[in-house]
Amino acid sequence: MTSSATIHQPSLLFVTGRLAEASLREVLDAIAPKVGFRFEVVVPGIQVAALLHSRLLLKRLTVPAEIDRVILPGWCQGDLHELEQHFGKPFERGPRDLHDLPEYFGLSKRRKADLSRYSIEIIAEINHATRMSLKDVVREALSLAASGANVIDVGGVPGESSQRISEIVAALRQEGLRVSIDSFDRHEVEQAVAAGAELILSCNHSNVDWVTQLKTEVVVIPDTPQDLQSLDDLIEQLRSTSAPFRVDPIIEPIGMGFAASLDRYLKVRQKYPDIPMMMGVGNVTELTEVDSAGVNMVLAAFCEELGIQSILTTQVINWCRSAVREFDVARRLVHHAVAARTIPKHLNSSLVMLRDSRLRSVSAQTLESLAGALTDTNFRIFAEAGQLHLMNRHGHWSGDDVFRLFEQSQATGMAQDVKMDPSHAFYLGYELARAEVALHLGKQYVQDAPMQWGLLGELKAGSSSAMHGSDKDNQ
Repeated sequence: MTSSATIHQPSLLFVTGRLAEASLREVLDAIAPKVGFRFEVVVPGIQVAALLHSRLLLKRLTVPAEIDRVILPGWCQGDLHELEQHFGKPFERGPRDLHDLPEYFGLSKRRKADLSRYSIEIIAEINHATRMSLKDVVREALSLAASGANVIDVGGVPGESSQRISEIVAALRQEGLRVSIDSFDRHEVEQAVAAGAELILSCNHSNVDWVTQLKTEVVVIPDTPQDLQSLDDLIEQLRSTSAPFRVDPIIEPIGMGFAASLDRYLKVRQKYPDIPMMMGVGNVTELTEVDSAGVNMVLAAFCEELGIQSILTTQVINWCRSAVREFDVARRLVHHAVAARTIPKHLNSSLVMLRDSRLRSVSAQTLESLAGALTDTNFRIFAEAGQLHLMNRHGHWSGDDVFRLFEQSQATGMAQDVKMDPSHAFYLGYELARAEVALHLGKQYVQDAPMQWGLLGELKAGSSSAMHGSDKDNQ
């Protein structure tokens, strides 16, 4: 005779707002059997979960005796200890987004990656720095450094010999910045080195005789991009002088020999496995009319796998305006991917800016259920399945034209019931416009919640990314 003990399944109470109730039940129906708990959902007389506060719950919440613990939305404010004392049950904040509940309960858990390390140094050039005011140069340099640049490159103007190089380099060094000089003019280069520049861009047969006398590291380039023999000759000459150097076979723009130039990097690395290398990625990012983040990611991967330890970049043209920050994120992702032998996916979404990494859909059935349950005139807005949805107690309107959607809502006689003052009209127009943008781009839209813009959102908010440190493997 055998007996089986009944396995106790904890009973959880989930608190949410009326808008999220149907979606929350859908998610819980899917995960409760997998995790092993029973659940109840309660709405304490509030529409939006983000407005919940512990003081409100003390007045409105009822916790049944059979409940083992209470899960609140991550947005809930206030003192949970006070709630625990009052109800005699454990309270905890769940995720801010209810669709993250599977991960919260240990299902589909994302891999956590250490993105604090990198192996590629970023040299960020200030183009035509000698034509800028000193104040503007310093401000730009500090901004580039804050975005992830390790070295600030002072760019001269070809054909000009400026007397201001020494002043500019000295000012940047006074700010604690590392500096390089991008010039073939001897007078400018000598000024820069005397003021504290640590790297000279660039060296070929036109200046090798005098530039090596400065005992400062140089970037060696071929006399013409296709002439690898000239690069070999320069490497041998610099080796004989014991002058410090790194080599740059020169990447060329798309349409001008891009693929062949990548092959040259491969050949140089194969021939000189231990020589430091650099790549001027701006030749591709600045000269290709496409959002630069993806381009930076691919070039960073090439550099990481080939052992190219430094890149030179700019962010002059508008589609490259965040290029330094993009490459900073990219170099950390590719370093982790190569070191851990994994693909750079689901590690960090900072470079996903136009589209979101994943979309969480609301089913048509849930939308209809919500529309049918509404008892007030406040508008709810959704962007789902290629259409915009506008609803309140007077109806549920859907379509892909914002103006037509609004006209339909007003044609129901609702206008006499809803007082559309200027602030309400502004709010409705703003939210509908955001929903339309999200629909077109493939982004998640949640009414009254900010959209995610990757590193662009981080920069706008002035926040520093958790991955944005200064730990460099070869420092």
